[in-house]
Amino acid sequence: MDRAGKEVLVSSLNDVFRNTGVVVVAHYSGLTVAQIQKLRREMKKAGASVKVAKNRLVKIALDGTEVQSITSYLKGPTILLYSQDPVAAPKVAMAFAKEHDKLVVLGGAMGRTALNADGVKALATMPSLDELRAKLVGLIQAPATKIAQVSTAPAAKLARVFGAYANRDQAA
Repeated sequence: MDRAGKEVLVSSLNDVFRNTGVVVVAHYSGLTVAQIQKLRREMKKAGASVKVAKNRLVKIALDGTEVQSITSYLKGPTILLYSQDPVAAPKVAMAFAKEHDKLVVLGGAMGRTALNADGVKALATMPSLDELRAKLVGLIQAPATKIAQVSTAPAAKLARVFGAYANRDQAA
């Protein structure tokens, strides 16, 4: 890669680090190309991304960003997993690491907060933003549905009583 290509890569990585919610760093030594492609597909499906770049260029791109704390993890063959949703990238990374022991999660960063491997694992167990939104909508809708059920319950009970009397007269 020539100097201009490296400058473009560093610039794009810097934009990623400034605008991302979470970055996870892992070692990928021993994974096949097919396994890395599978990881890329799973990350894309979850709304996250994967980047493999030279550690030296990544360190340059990290200068002045909030996730600069991941610099210590950039040794050896590393892969960067990142997403806007603070849970998406860790969740997919940990699930993939369970299936493939060659992917070793080293740590990461969520904003200014540095995460070790246990921190990434804790993030992976949390519900995603979409799941939290669904729970919130369910909680908001629950009182309204209960009020509707309570208001229609007396009429329904009365209709069942009338139906029972009607069926009793027909049976006799």
